[in-house]
Amino acid sequence: MSENTRGASIELRNLVKRYNGLAALRDVSLDLPAGEFVTLLGPSGSGKTTTLNTISGFLKPDEGQVLMNGHRIEAVPPHKRDIGMVFQSYALFPHMTVSANVAFPLKRRKVPKAELRERVGRSLELVGLDGMGGRHPRELSGGQQQRVALARALVFEPSVLLMDEPLGALDRRLRATLQLEFKRIHRELGITFVYVTHDQDEALVMSDRIAVFNNGSIEQVGTAEDLYERPASLFVAEFLGDSNVLPGVVDGVVGAGTGRLHGDRYDLAVPDGSPLAPGSRGVMVVRPERLAVVPEHANGTHANALPGRVKQLIYMGGIRRLEVELDAGFTVVSQEQAGAESTVRPGDAVLATWDPNQSVILPDRGEHALAGAVTGSLDD
Repeated sequence: MSENTRGASIELRNLVKRYNGLAALRDVSLDLPAGEFVTLLGPSGSGKTTTLNTISGFLKPDEGQVLMNGHRIEAVPPHKRDIGMVFQSYALFPHMTVSANVAFPLKRRKVPKAELRERVGRSLELVGLDGMGGRHPRELSGGQQQRVALARALVFEPSVLLMDEPLGALDRRLRATLQLEFKRIHRELGITFVYVTHDQDEALVMSDRIAVFNNGSIEQVGTAEDLYERPASLFVAEFLGDSNVLPGVVDGVVGAGTGRLHGDRYDLAVPDGSPLAPGSRGVMVVRPERLAVVPEHANGTHANALPGRVKQLIYMGGIRRLEVELDAGFTVVSQEQAGAESTVRPGDAVLATWDPNQSVILPDRGEHALAGAVTGSLDD
């Protein structure tokens, strides 16, 4: 969160929105403190953009309340909410210059010309476009056009900025650059940012907190570290990174460190303090970077070790991914740093090993497809 806080707080209370009888939002509640950068993350159709449009005033909830600095604003029209909005499509006026596009909100507010010119210049400088005010959108790159849209949303100095997948049309390198720019601008301005994306990397890089949406509801809210290390559901674990998923039945006294997860062809120690009662169905989630692959006869003891053979080894620059076909009949993935030469090669007999306390066990809600399925939010 920015130390220079000038933003407004937003509170969502039990929001419900229906389209033709189908619920797009199901009892959504979320607190957004002033000056925080919060990302609404989820797949298409999960409710994140509907939530953003409800905050902006473009949609009215069927039930529930939207509060800004403690005051209800459901009946306040969008142009009176002191909220800026940046769209994925940029929505620039092609016949206007950059300066005229940025000045448009100020003209609607009848800001005096001298002040208007000063604020337009300051806004363009903030987004790194000073000196380009005389150009037209067609003369700019996609990244520059997005900066113009951002400058226009910020020029009237809103207390809240909403962004709906603003980087979705840009290439990976430019997205990475603008992610850091957005984070810098947030830090400098101290206003409240609410950002919608389906891209986990964007959410992890920029956010103070992330709200993960699924099927019109919020599954979990927390910092990037909270969600990645301590997911509350398999859906969250899968959406925030790749996961090896092993289903089974819990046995033993989990809190005492004697708990086990019994699968069809494996028996695994579970992490200490796991919440599932004996006899309940659960899934163990192991991140690829927490799973080590060692030669079959390597020295040492491993609390969890499953035999198999290396299926393939994929070099990805700074990391290597190893796919291991286990004797249990499914594939797991390991990820390791690519500095030193790998100790195993495709076809080698190996053990896939991990510390139980480097895994997470979660209730089995039938979300997984297959035992050992490798899942995750890949670029789409």
